[in-house]
Amino acid sequence: MNLLLGFILLQSIYQSYAQEIFGYCTTPADQTGTCIYLNNCDYLYELVQRRTVSNSERVFLANSQCGYRNGQVLICCANSRKISDRPVWGNQPQPQPQSQPVTPVRRSNLLPQVPNCGDNFGNRVVGGVDTGKKEFPWLALIEYTKPGNVIGHHCGGSLINNRYVLTAAHCIASIPTTWRLTGVRLGEWDTATNPDCTTERNGRKDCNEPHVDVQVSEIIQHPQYQGKATQELHDIALLRLRTEVAFTNFISPVCLPTRPEQQNNIFLGRKMVVAGWGQTETNATSNVKQKAELESVAAADCNKRYGTLGRTVTSTQICAGGVEGIDSCRGDSGGPLVMEEFQDGYGNYYLTGIVSYGPTPCGRAGWPGVYTLVSAYTEWIESTIKP
Repeated sequence: MNLLLGFILLQSIYQSYAQEIFGYCTTPADQTGTCIYLNNCDYLYELVQRRTVSNSERVFLANSQCGYRNGQVLICCANSRKISDRPVWGNQPQPQPQSQPVTPVRRSNLLPQVPNCGDNFGNRVVGGVDTGKKEFPWLALIEYTKPGNVIGHHCGGSLINNRYVLTAAHCIASIPTTWRLTGVRLGEWDTATNPDCTTERNGRKDCNEPHVDVQVSEIIQHPQYQGKATQELHDIALLRLRTEVAFTNFISPVCLPTRPEQQNNIFLGRKMVVAGWGQTETNATSNVKQKAELESVAAADCNKRYGTLGRTVTSTQICAGGVEGIDSCRGDSGGPLVMEEFQDGYGNYYLTGIVSYGPTPCGRAGWPGVYTLVSAYTEWIESTIKP
């Protein structure tokens, strides 16, 4: 089946979807664009309906693909293009009419919004157990290159769009001087296997797609982070990926808490989930992604504990946990603390915290873990990320 015919056969499926945006992308003509279903991109949808298509147009269509969602192809559609514009299928930027200047893309458009983020692809039974193969598809492993080109993964992170992973600043500042942060791994579940497979009750083997390793092109610590300071304030960092990531059922972004009601909110009494491959109660790193359910803890109660160690939890941090044997030891430093919220009929996960520090040993009764409060930094994130 040729490419054009494949697109045409998919048209009837696409028409059942409303306008959905799956992140930022760059078209083959080097224009800024958004990753959407084909029928929502007028000029490309019109192209596949034509009887004759040139070779250059076929190549343009193929290079415009920006991923898959629910088994369907996503297309990179130019933001600034208007239906009346003349098609440009080569690799030159498309000229814009001088009388109608293009409005710059708002930075918030670089972050996927509900329902195109925070889809967990799994059941929601948690409490210190292995995750399902598809759960937490935004979870990343941070890659370090050590002397002798030895590769190791020692921190976690969260994919927030197709070019950025959010992690803890101490995962950058507190590593040995002989280590270099070089990449991230996405779509991982069991670090001992690739691809990750399980056997279903009917005996059928079910496998994820192979994990994806992506190089990091830029490391951005929060400018106010002070390294190994006692308080670990502003413990947040962005990693820009060298190439755009295609979203799949195994790799997709988490939502950020950008809504007004989510700002400066620690959601007392709400259930949250921490996940990762970090230390377990046996002090051994798990091969399989783990998850544990926690509750937010009031800052005053948290400070009663950490005040005895000379630490003060501030409004830019959130405490969670404190139950014997269940803690962010089941996650990695820099990994996500998430909470499910329901909006417009969708249940999606929001990144509420980033694993920062906790008691030693972890999982001690009455000692919650301390996380960077993501909602306190959404403005910094949006002003820092770029196309």
